[in-house]
Amino acid sequence: MADSPTNPYAQAGVDTAAGDLAVELMKASVRATHGPEVLGGVGGFAGMFDASALLGYRRPLLASSTDGVGTKVAIAQAIDKHDTIGQDLVGMVVDDIVVVGAKPLFMTDYIACGKVVPERIADIVRGIAEACSATGTALVGGETAEHPGLLGPRDYDVAGAATGVVEADALLGAHLVQDGDAVIALGSSGLHSNGYSLVRHIVANAGIGYGDNAADLGGTWGEALLEPTRLYTTPLLKLIETLPGAVHSLSHVTGGGIAANLARVLPQGSWAEVDRSTWTPSPVFQVLADIAGTPIVDTEGTWNLGIGFLAVVAAEQKDAAIAAIGSQGIAAWQVATVHTGARPEGHFEEGAKGVDGGAVRLVGAYADGAK
Repeated sequence: MADSPTNPYAQAGVDTAAGDLAVELMKASVRATHGPEVLGGVGGFAGMFDASALLGYRRPLLASSTDGVGTKVAIAQAIDKHDTIGQDLVGMVVDDIVVVGAKPLFMTDYIACGKVVPERIADIVRGIAEACSATGTALVGGETAEHPGLLGPRDYDVAGAATGVVEADALLGAHLVQDGDAVIALGSSGLHSNGYSLVRHIVANAGIGYGDNAADLGGTWGEALLEPTRLYTTPLLKLIETLPGAVHSLSHVTGGGIAANLARVLPQGSWAEVDRSTWTPSPVFQVLADIAGTPIVDTEGTWNLGIGFLAVVAAEQKDAAIAAIGSQGIAAWQVATVHTGARPEGHFEEGAKGVDGGAVRLVGAYADGAK
């Protein structure tokens, strides 16, 4: 039931009753992520998580991450499809936590919109909750804010934050990486949630509508571009558990592309050359590059090009790691070897995101000859 027209807040464009209905619609999805560690249920001012769950750790380190989905939400708004954006958010936030070897504990979300449409908000949060369940993360709270005048009636943005825990002596990172380590790629599901400003620019300039058929992508353009981000947390935690000590560092391939993100998790003085011939970029990348008239190599600093995560593992364990990842339904293959000796001449990516890490570049030609 909408607020009375005499309610000054309603006259200003804020419908608190719609917000309450949105909460009711999302309750079941949110509660499904709660284990015995979550206290207080849905609707409190603060989400609560029983920290006694950490008593079994010798020296627990808390890991935190925050992120959003970016302009991918504009495509969801354009075709009025909102049930996958939540998975994108969890992928961007929770999968950053596993990079250090941490197990996620809980997450909160924030949705800002021009007008609360309860069913739309419930779709978004349902997607967040389902992805939280898939990664073992409790969704303990969130906020939906209505901002009329700042955002249009169909506009919204989403963000979230999560906290995880890792034993101090199990922390992954560049400090563990050794000369000769193998760099294993984990296949992406597509664009994930990065580079969508470029995607939208290409599509708009080509006069393509999101409802138009994308013959090479198996559906409409909107559906193809909303392919949700693959979730890596559970498979990677299982890999770490299955092969103790094998995984030295992990890299989430997000903004900046493959080279820049790998460089962040390698030690100073080390270098790696990622061999393009070991894989073929996913079709969506080649189609977009072709439409733009841009060589696909020019997009390497923007898109993941088919690699969503990178694992740096001990050389003697690389085959076991590839098999373990593959057994969980994710394509995996070696793309590089870490070196600590003299570096070849030429340009390498290094110093990405302010991290004084290693140096990385992509070399060779893609397996299908894409350029």
